[in-house]
Amino acid sequence: MPIPSEVTGEEIDKDVRQELQSLPKTLAEDVAKNLVMVARLIDEDPEAAYGYSRVALRLASRVAAVREAAGFAAYANQKYGEALAEFRAARRMTGSVELWPVMADCERGLGRPEKALDMAGAPEVNKLDKAGQVEMRLVAAGARRDMGQLDAAIVTLQSPELASHSVQPWTARLRYAYADALLAAGREAEAREWFAKAVEADRDGSTDASDRLAELDGVEFTDALAEDGEAEGDSVDGDEDGRH
Repeated sequence: MPIPSEVTGEEIDKDVRQELQSLPKTLAEDVAKNLVMVARLIDEDPEAAYGYSRVALRLASRVAAVREAAGFAAYANQKYGEALAEFRAARRMTGSVELWPVMADCERGLGRPEKALDMAGAPEVNKLDKAGQVEMRLVAAGARRDMGQLDAAIVTLQSPELASHSVQPWTARLRYAYADALLAAGREAEAREWFAKAVEADRDGSTDASDRLAELDGVEFTDALAEDGEAEGDSVDGDEDGRH
């Protein structure tokens, strides 16, 4: 797959670069460039990112960082079985528990929420850092919802991290998940409160909490053309207005 000339491979994380030092220099450079492309494209073009990850995997399947990147690229393309296999391989190579939550989420993607819940109660969770433990809580709550256990999902998300007033990288997503679970349970007033709290914490727009809040408040967004037509006496059906 083509790689832009400005990509040198030096852009990758220093820990990954250190891992690649076990490879011949030219091969390490090629693998690094493909990993850079995976990182660049995984959000905007996951299919292309997956293609680059397969090239890196073909070149250096014994490097844990490559297996991990291949796992995330497969995950982004909803290839959960493949992602799980790559994450397991990376974990065997490193002994790290860092990938435990995303591995559990792969189990959800494969239609095995019970397995995800088993993983949420495993000893590995105690070895995760705070961000990993919050991620595991989100996965467990999602598994409860998969099983139709809405009240249990809500209880799962109730935690010191949710109650905390300090804003951490996970705060917006945790509050959003809690609001969404409350709304699914028909607790609209509480859901609105927590979507508003998610908006406060969502400094980089990682969730659509502001749109969900607007929907609950009955805010509708009408484009200028529709407004012009209405002003001229044209009939505009409010149900067809663009809602975000």
